[in-house]
Amino acid sequence: MGHHNMRIPHFTTGLLATAAIFLTACPPTYPKCESDDHCKDKGEVCVQGQCAECATNANCKDGFVCDANKCVPKPECTGDSGCGEGKKCSKGKCAVAEVKQECAADDDCPSGQGCTKGKCATTTNTSKNACAFEPVRFDFNEYNLSAPVQAALAQYADCIKKGSLRMTLEGHADERGTDEFNMVLSQKRAASVRKYLVDLGVSGGALDTVGYGENKPAMNGSNEEAWTANRRVEFKKR
Repeated sequence: MGHHNMRIPHFTTGLLATAAIFLTACPPTYPKCESDDHCKDKGEVCVQGQCAECATNANCKDGFVCDANKCVPKPECTGDSGCGEGKKCSKGKCAVAEVKQECAADDDCPSGQGCTKGKCATTTNTSKNACAFEPVRFDFNEYNLSAPVQAALAQYADCIKKGSLRMTLEGHADERGTDEFNMVLSQKRAASVRKYLVDLGVSGGALDTVGYGENKPAMNGSNEEAWTANRRVEFKKR
């Protein structure tokens, strides 16, 4: 019995040592971390004991920067000089410099002219042009409607109501940003156009929306011309 009792402390010590090793081997529970290895399964990095999308711009894909440990679209500009003629830098985005519009509708123009993108232009068939349903375009990372777009949609609303048309509004985005981000943005653009048309009296049942993200570019290329052409909503008759 004496020999048996003396073996107990050794056995207990072994259990405690094993438990200590086991506990030491367990990594922190997500999102807590001690190193980047604890976050790599989520595609993240360790920042002050917490897993996060990024610690520096180097952790983000091209076209994105690290802001408050989140990868966000890189600002399009930091000053007016980076935006080109006729545009200015506003909140990190190149926007068309405010220009006084000549017109908001065809009735604002002289006889023989129609209102196109806020300007009066000569046309042989104003009614036909008003119902051409040209794509409407958006500023970088925006889904709000500019004044020229609102003017065009006012004409489109009249055409849809008079012709009892049914339309699918197809939203699109340029190539910058993740697929998921651009898909959501394109859907918001289509929804924004639909809401404005409904506010103008178009039946909601006559309008469907769909977002294609960056998957159906109107123009291929990685430049401002292509990006501008691809930030759009197109109108397809059903």
